This record gives sequence, C-alpha cells and structure tokens, in this order.
Amino acid sequence: MTTTPAEEPRWLSDDEQRTWRAYLHATTLLEDHLDRQLQRDAGMPHIYYGLLIQLSEAPRRRLRMTELAIGAKITRSRLSHAIARLEKNGWVRREDCPSDKRGQFAALTDEGFAVVERTAPGHVSAVRQALFDRLTPEQTEQLGTVMRAIAEGLQPKDANADLPWLR
Repeated sequence: MTTTPAEEPRWLSDDEQRTWRAYLHATTLLEDHLDRQLQRDAGMPHIYYGLLIQLSEAPRRRLRMTELAIGAKITRSRLSHAIARLEKNGWVRREDCPSDKRGQFAALTDEGFAVVERTAPGHVSAVRQALFDRLTPEQTEQLGTVMRAIAEGLQPKDANADLPWLR
C-alpha cells in the first residue's frame, strides 16, 4: 500500500510492534527447526518434504506441476528445480499430460512414498514439540482462527492476480 504525501502512515502501536516481531522471530525459528530436522532425518529441506506430502495426498499420488506450485506457494522455476532434485533421488518422476502437450505431472514414486512414511513420524514429532506441546488447546484453536483469518485476507480473489506461483 502506497501513501500520498498528505497521508500519514498508520504506524504500529507498541503492542502491535511487539506482536509483529514475536511473530517474525517465532516463524523464523520454527521454519529453521523443521528444516534442520528434515535435513538431518531425510536429507531434504522442508519445502521438498511439503511437495512430497502434497503428492502423497493427491489422487494417484500425482498433480499437475501448476497445482503443485500453487499448493506450495512457490514459483514454477523454483518448483522445476525442486522436482529435478527429487527426480534425481528417485522420489518423483515427471509425466507428460496427455490432454495438454505443454503440461506435466509430478508423480510420487514408490520410493518417494516410502521416504514420506519413514520421515513423517519424526516430522510430526518435531512439529508437536516445537508448536503444539507449547500451547493449550484454547491457544491452538485461537492460533488456527488467527492464521485462517490472515490467509483468507491475503488470498487474492482475482483469477488474474499476479502471483509468483503462477509465473
């Protein structure tokens, strides 16, 4: 949001500033914690694990590359690089789309599914230890409500929105 010279910015209050910085600090630490756990246990970054999870939950364990990029909220270029690395490990394979010559699917291999099954218990444990074990049930519910409100407010409604994962 830009402001004209006549408008004053709506500066954050001290409470809002503390909350904003706490959010940034916590999310950075959480992402680092989960990334380190997955690198240690499975030799992959958190973003790659998220791609494998999306594929494992998809019908026939495959998704169009565009759908995968949208779900991961990453650019197609970054997705292509990630899929190439996952292919090299034998965890994913690309398949041509029979109805669209330009389209491709990413498909989770049996070996990739085995990696998900092996890695999931440790990852869930890391998530639980880092987040849910620190919150009461009421705080967990509040956190979910707050995160859904933020996501809903940021999700573009315009089908032609300029989103990185559609580039």
